[in-house]
Amino acid sequence: MNMQMRFRLSAMMFLEFFIWGSWYVTVTTWVSQTLHFNGVQTGMVAGTTAIGAVLSPFLAGWVADNLMAAEKMLALLHLIGAGLMYAASLQTSFAPLYGLVLAYSILYMPTLGLVNAIAFRQMDHPKSEFAPIRVLGTIGWICAGLLVSYGFHGDATALPLKLAAGGSIVMAVYSLLLPNTPPQATESFKVSNLFPVEVRRMFSDRSFLVFALASFLICIPLQFYYAFTNPFLNQIGVANAAGKMTFGQMSEMGCMLLIPWFFRRLGVKWMLIAGISAWVLRYVFFAYGNPQAGVWMLLLGILLHGICYDFFFVTGQIYTDHKAPAAYRSAAQGLITLITYGVGMLLGSWLSGVVVDKFASPDGGHAWTSIWLVAASIAAAVLVFFFFAFNEENGAEA
Repeated sequence: MNMQMRFRLSAMMFLEFFIWGSWYVTVTTWVSQTLHFNGVQTGMVAGTTAIGAVLSPFLAGWVADNLMAAEKMLALLHLIGAGLMYAASLQTSFAPLYGLVLAYSILYMPTLGLVNAIAFRQMDHPKSEFAPIRVLGTIGWICAGLLVSYGFHGDATALPLKLAAGGSIVMAVYSLLLPNTPPQATESFKVSNLFPVEVRRMFSDRSFLVFALASFLICIPLQFYYAFTNPFLNQIGVANAAGKMTFGQMSEMGCMLLIPWFFRRLGVKWMLIAGISAWVLRYVFFAYGNPQAGVWMLLLGILLHGICYDFFFVTGQIYTDHKAPAAYRSAAQGLITLITYGVGMLLGSWLSGVVVDKFASPDGGHAWTSIWLVAASIAAAVLVFFFFAFNEENGAEA
């Protein structure tokens, strides 16, 4: 792959994740603190991407594999999404705002698979070429957070949604300049093709079943972080919260580079245990941190994101790739994504909202220590389950 193509694909990744990072981190602060939605409603808004993740294999699989070139579908989805997101930014009541953000998420989540498909079709050596291009997506997310927080001071406003709408228009236009990526399906789309029997048979392996169940369960406390960290930091008085939360993506980039080194020394089981343990530790730091003398605990909890995400989810992707039959690795990854980012985070969105409402005070504040200790307890229970139930020490090689 030549340098010009590398640049074009890198710009695609940057824009794709700039859009997501523009609104997703701060939308819960806006709806909870400015629009005064309750915890369940706030969690439901955050959970729209989980519903999108559940539906995206069907939308992307049916259209992109059969009817439309990937880059044209990418342009269409982002163009429609821009209108939906801008309309959502003008709402002040729950029902219309939720409906618009849900519609947007159903259209946006398939674009994550489309940008990967476009990138992979242009690569000669995906194993070595994909990561340096994908990292521009993380940089895009970081830039969006810094712009929202330090540039516009817009954590508790509708401005991030308008920024995402503008970014979507840019992405829609840019998509038409991407390499032609026509459909390659040789037969009509069927739901059974998404998760063939060879993939479903993987669950007869006890270790993989335990891994999949733990992946589902850890996504429940995970959504406490995604839905309520920014409202928490803003409510307790941490300045430029969205900007500080980008430290998590910065640590994610560093940990990504360290995964091969740790993999050789720890093996899959202890890598996964380290990832779950980091979630427990993060929430304990959040529970007892404060914007004054304890601010280091809050920042360290954010910086743990690299271990939380990479050591569990990236390691899990490697483990899944190792366990899946060679011809069905993409389908296996899709099923794990559905279990985690779809069903797991959808349940987590609802449960986190229930917990936040339970510890809400009449003055509009929250007993955040109790909320984070509930999340830590759920993660600790998953850790204990996984430690005793998962017996495969070295299920994959880095």
